[in-house]
This record gives sequence, structure tokens and C-alpha cells, in this order.
Amino acid sequence: METTLTPEVRRKPILKQEIAFLIIHLLPLGALWTGATLFDWMVCIFLYIFRMFWITGGYHRYFAHKSYSTSRWFQFVIAFMAQTSAQKGALWWAAHHRHHHRHSDTPADPHSMKIYGFWYSHVGWIVGPDFKETDYKVIGDYAKYPELVWLNKHYLVPPVTLAVIVTALGGLVNGGSLMAMFTTAGFSSLFVGFFLSTVILYHGTFSINSIMHKFGNQRYETGDESRNSVWLALLTMGEGWHNNHHYYEVASRQGFFWWEIDITWYILKMFSWIGLIWDLKGVPKHVKYSRNKAHAKELKKEYDQVLKSA
Repeated sequence: METTLTPEVRRKPILKQEIAFLIIHLLPLGALWTGATLFDWMVCIFLYIFRMFWITGGYHRYFAHKSYSTSRWFQFVIAFMAQTSAQKGALWWAAHHRHHHRHSDTPADPHSMKIYGFWYSHVGWIVGPDFKETDYKVIGDYAKYPELVWLNKHYLVPPVTLAVIVTALGGLVNGGSLMAMFTTAGFSSLFVGFFLSTVILYHGTFSINSIMHKFGNQRYETGDESRNSVWLALLTMGEGWHNNHHYYEVASRQGFFWWEIDITWYILKMFSWIGLIWDLKGVPKHVKYSRNKAHAKELKKEYDQVLKSA
């Protein structure tokens, strides 16, 4: 029976949140006064790639979907590194993402482009007041660790720590001394290396919530608007295979086929080789080659029959 998708009433953005978000976007312009060195640009590129990996491999594939296992100490490292992206706490991020999957492209979805439009799905839901709290019940499997709860509550500790380190490195490399971090030598690294990479990282991440539910191809029938895009996969280190992911979300790889570039998966695989993580969940053959859930069940029966008769 067809139902009408009536949007939920979402409250207007919080002014101070909008101002804070705008300031972060304007801070890179400080480089117009400090200048920017080659080192600053190298830091910017490195921090985009470095932190994008921890977002997709940490926030997303570990905390939101438990697509692999690791030790207690390394899961704290994963959370800390992911939070250097300044995208709030790992438990907050993962809890809302789980909610998104349960209600994808329905009125209850926190950021459905289909229901609420591009702007809201891209950034409006973040600066609004409706999704500020962490639902610890949804993320109870990780909320049992007090160190993760502490880090989630003090989510600014990792990005501030990284910002200080970047500024100090700028002082050393650009200015020749640690004290130079308090001059343009340090501030240029802060503006370009830290803040510019953070802003670009924001929109790289947010594009999966917005663009990947509108543009691209659909291999699988998922019941929502999720799509695949090789270009977004390259920019987000594998997250662009979004339709794949929505079809079989527990897999640690999102590029299901060898030609679907998934840089995060390659790094996770290397981590498994040195024992940092283990039990990486793969994509069953009957899932990979199916069109929808019903077809997957049929293929599983066929494959199982072949194995029995072999």
C-alpha cells in the first residue's frame, strides 16, 4: 500500500551554531595575511587524506557498522583519530548514522535529501537543534566503555590537540623555532594546514549524505535513493560506493568488485596483516551478484546446492 511521506517538523538552525560553522569556513582566509608555504599545502593535503581514512574506516565502518574487530586500546585510537576531523564524538557520529540506515530516505532519516532537500541533508541537520544529543541506547555496544564516553563528551580535545601540533610544526618548519608558532609562520600552517583541510573534509563527508542520494548509479534495489559514484569514491576513499553499502552495510569493504577503488579497504586490510584489526567482514557471493534481497536468497540456495553436489 502506498503511503505519503510527510516530513517531520524540523526546528530552525541555532544561530550560534551557524556563526561557529561560518567562522570555521572563514578562518582559512587568514592565509591572505600570513601567506602560505609549500609545507602548509602539504599538511593540508595530508590531513585531508589522513582524517578521511579515520572517518570512513573509524566513525563509519567500525563504530557505526562493526565491520571488523579490534582491541580496546586501538578502538580508542580509532575514535581519537576520527575526532580530529572536528565532526563531534565517535559515539554521536555512529549513533546518528545507525539511525540513518534504519530510516533511510524516510521522514525519520536525519538527513534525507529526498525528503528535506540538498541544503538540509548536506549541512542543515548539523547546525540545527534536533540531532545534538547522543543516543547512547543506539550505540550501547560501545557506550559501555567509559573512555569512549569521555572522549565523546569532550569531542573537541582531539581537533584542538591536532591544531596545536600543526601550528607548532609550522613554527618549526616555516619559522625555524618552536616559538615561531606564535607568528605568521605557525598561523599560516594553522589556517591552511588545519582549517582549510577541515573545511574540505566537512564537505567531502557531507557529500555522501546529500549528493550520493541523488546522483550516480544504482546497482542494487535498496528501497532508498543511495547511489554509486567512482568520483566520490576517489574523493572519500571508498565511500562513494554508497548503493553497495546500503545494500550490505556490514561489509568492511564498500567497493564490492576489484575494479571499484576503495582505498579505506586497502588500508584496513594492511592493518589486519599487522594484527591491529581482525575479522574483517566480507561480501558473500550471493549478495554481490544479486539485484535485491529476494534474488540474493535465490542465489544462496543455488550456490549451496552446487556445493552439496560437488
